[in-house]
Amino acid sequence: MPQSGFALFLAFFILVSCAPKAYKNLQQLEGEAKCLQKFQPKFERALFRASVDVVGNHLSGLLFIKQMPDSSSRILFTNEAGFKFFDFEFSKAGDFKVHSINDKMDKESVKKTLKKDFQLILLKKPIKLLKPYKFKQKREDEKYFAYNDGEDFYYYITNSDCSKLIRMERGSRTKKVLEAFTTDMNDGVPDSINIHHINFNFDINLKRIYADAE
Repeated sequence: MPQSGFALFLAFFILVSCAPKAYKNLQQLEGEAKCLQKFQPKFERALFRASVDVVGNHLSGLLFIKQMPDSSSRILFTNEAGFKFFDFEFSKAGDFKVHSINDKMDKESVKKTLKKDFQLILLKKPIKLLKPYKFKQKREDEKYFAYNDGEDFYYYITNSDCSKLIRMERGSRTKKVLEAFTTDMNDGVPDSINIHHINFNFDINLKRIYADAE
C-alpha cells in the first residue's frame, strides 16, 4: 500500500476507533414503561406551522395531523397555497402507508427517514415493547426507554422518576442519528416539535397553530 494510502487508512481507523459509542454504557433495568403513556400525544386534530430543511432545500407550510375514525393517523404537509408535499398514514397497528408525495421528495431514503421520524414522535409502537435502561457510569438522573425495529433503536429519555420527557432519540445500539424534542403538552398535543438529524442536514420544526389564534 502506498505511504499516502496507508496514512489515510490509519487516520480513518483511528477516527472510527475513537468515535463515541452513545449507548454502550446502557444497562437494562427491571420494570415496565407504562409511565410513558402520559407523554404519548393524542392527535385527534392538530395543525402546525412547519419548517423543513433537507439537504439544502427549505420547505415551509402547514402540517396537519388527524386521527381517523378507524384510529389510524394521517399526516398531511402542504404549502400555504395548498400544494401537497406529502400525505402519510400510520394504521392503528403502526403500519405506514404513503398516499402521495411530491416528486422531489419521492426518494426511498427520504420516505424511510420521514417514516422513522414520525414513528418516533407519535410513539406508534405499543408502550409494552419498550424496556427501561440506565447509564452504568453517568447520567444517573436520566432513564432510557428503548425498543428496536430491525437495526433501528428508538429511545425515550425521561428524568429518573419518569415524570418528565426530556427528549427522544433514534440510532443503533451504539450510534445516535437523531434527537427530537417536544414542549408544553396541551390537551395531549405538544406546542412544538423539533427534530434534528445528527449526521446530515435534515431538520423539521413544527409550531402548533391554535383555532382561536388571531
